[in-house]
Amino acid sequence: MGFQLRQREIGRVVVIEAVGRLTSTEGHTRLRDLIHVVTGYGTKKLILNLSKVEFIDSSGIGELARSYSVVRQVGGEMKLAGVNPKILSVLEISQLDRIFDIYPGDEPALEAFGEPG
Repeated sequence: MGFQLRQREIGRVVVIEAVGRLTSTEGHTRLRDLIHVVTGYGTKKLILNLSKVEFIDSSGIGELARSYSVVRQVGGEMKLAGVNPKILSVLEISQLDRIFDIYPGDEPALEAFGEPG
């Protein structure tokens, strides 16, 4: 199975669920492209659920950072949810855990945005 993205809206928050491997060969720019689309429609609150991401490489880390930058440039916020321990350790090594607000699941992230889960 290649990299997939599923999106849904909960109130004024767009939740994007990533599935698979976020790598240079499998995820490439799909995440950033989707972020451009949803922010282009005026979305300012995004949650990226990584619970089903099994692997991330340096290109995937770069995609997360660039996606975060796109959201911030339009005055929005992006939170991470459901980050498994293996992916969390990569985020810690790359120090992205200092940039992102990371929550155990969608509901706590929604609550942080002031939206009911």
